[in-house]
Amino acid sequence: MTAEMFPKEKTIDLRKKHIGPSCKVFFSHDPIKIVRAKGQYMYDENGVRYLDCINNVAHVGHSHPMVVKAGAEQMELLNTNSRFLHDNLVQYAQRLQATLPEKLSVCYFVNSGSEANDLALRLAWEYTGHKDVITLDNAYHGHVSSLINISPYKFHQLANAEQSKSVHVALSPDLYRGNYRQDHPDPATAYADDVNNLIQKAHEKGHKVAAFIAESLQSCGGQVIPPAGYFQKVAQHVHQAGGLFIADEVQVGFGRVGTHFWAFQLQEDFVPDIVTMGKPIGNGHPMSCVVTTREVAEAFKNSGMEYFNTFGGNPVSCAIGLAVLDVIEKEDLQGNALRVGGYLMRLLEQQKEKHPLVGDIRGRGLFVGAELVRDRVKLTPATAEAQDIIYKLKEQHILLSADGPHRNVLKFKPPMCFSEEDADMVVEKIDQILTGTLNKFYYEYYSFFTDIEKALGLQMPSTVHTENGTPSPQSLWHSQI
Repeated sequence: MTAEMFPKEKTIDLRKKHIGPSCKVFFSHDPIKIVRAKGQYMYDENGVRYLDCINNVAHVGHSHPMVVKAGAEQMELLNTNSRFLHDNLVQYAQRLQATLPEKLSVCYFVNSGSEANDLALRLAWEYTGHKDVITLDNAYHGHVSSLINISPYKFHQLANAEQSKSVHVALSPDLYRGNYRQDHPDPATAYADDVNNLIQKAHEKGHKVAAFIAESLQSCGGQVIPPAGYFQKVAQHVHQAGGLFIADEVQVGFGRVGTHFWAFQLQEDFVPDIVTMGKPIGNGHPMSCVVTTREVAEAFKNSGMEYFNTFGGNPVSCAIGLAVLDVIEKEDLQGNALRVGGYLMRLLEQQKEKHPLVGDIRGRGLFVGAELVRDRVKLTPATAEAQDIIYKLKEQHILLSADGPHRNVLKFKPPMCFSEEDADMVVEKIDQILTGTLNKFYYEYYSFFTDIEKALGLQMPSTVHTENGTPSPQSLWHSQI
C-alpha cells in the first residue's frame, strides 16, 4: 500500500506540528522534499533530479538493487531478536573482520553510530578502570548524553555549558589553520605532545585516562586530515597512561578514502584498540558496529553485566551488511573513490588557483573539503560566502553542505558511485558562482572608488586596469590580500 503523498506545504506544517523543533532539515529556509533516489541522484515530488554530494549514508548508491533485494528476501524469511542463533550474524562478523587488522577480532552489533561510540566508551571504562576521555576540538561523536560530553562541536554551542571534569579537549590536528601548520618541522609530534600534556595535567589532578577518541579524519571539524604519524604518537602516550585508542570510522570507513578500506590505515602501521562504524555500513539501513580486541572484550564480559542488543545484528541487518560489502567489492567502489576523488581534488585545486576565496583543498578519496577564506594570510573564514554557494548550488539542483567550526568548508562526501562527470558538473557550477561573487566584489569596490574620484578628482590606479580600461576583478581582489 502506497502512503498518501502530501503537498510540500502540508508536509512542512505537519513537521512543525509533530516533530521536535530542534530536529533540523537541510536548507531550512527552503527545504527539499525528496520522494525517491537512485545511485547518486535524488528526486523531489515534482520529479526534479538533484546530484547528491552529501549522503555518505547511501554509501554504495541510493536504492542499490543488490542491497534492496538482500534486505527484502531476508525480511520475507525471518527477522527476529538477535539473541537467537543465526548464520547471518557470524558470517557478517567474519567478513567484516577480514577487512581489519587481525587483532581487531570481536564484534558488537548495534543500531547507530551514536550507540557504537557510547558502547566503545563503556568498553574502555571497563577495561582500564579509568574514567577520563580525551577528545579533539571541534569533534562530534554522537547525540546521546555520554557523547555530547565528548563532542565540542556540540557542547560549545550551549551558552552555559560546563565541560565535564573528566573530559579533556586536545588541539585539532589541523595543518591549515591549527596551532601547528604545514610549515612546522614536525606537526605530528607537536599535536601529540599536546595530548600528552593533557594526560599529565589529568594525572596531577588525580585523574586517569580511559581513552582517546578521534574520527580517523575529522568530518564536522572541517574535513581535517591528521599529519602522518600523529595517531601512532598519540597511541604511545595514551597506552603509557593505561588508556585505549578509539578510532571513529562512522563517516569515513568502508573504502571511502580510496587507498585503504579504513581511514585509520592512512596512518602506517597503526592499529587502534577499538573501531566504531555506522552510517555507510547498511547503506541507509540503521545498523552499526564496534570492533575490538579479545582482551578488551573479555574484560567487558568479566564485569559481570550481561550485554545484549535486541536489534543489533538481526538477520535482516546482517543480510544488508553482507550485500553492501559485496557491492563495494564487485563494483570496485574503493577504486572509484580513489580515481574520482583524485579527479575532484585536481578540479578544486584549479579553482584555488583561479579564485582567491578558495583557501585550501584537502581530502582523501571521496572525502574532500574546500575551505573558503576572505583573506589567505589572516585566514578570515568566508562563512557567508560558503552558505551562499550551498544555496546557489541547490538552485542548480546540486546538494552540498558546509561544515567546520566556522561553517566555511564545502564538504564533499557523496555516494561512492559518484563519477568524474558528476565532479565536472559540480565544480563547473562552483566556478560560475565564485566568478559571480568576485564580479560582485569588483562592482562594489569600483563603485566605491568612483564616488571617491568624483569627490576628490582622482582616478583609479592604472595598474589595475585591463586593456579596455576597466579594472580587473582579480587585480582588485589581490590588491586587498
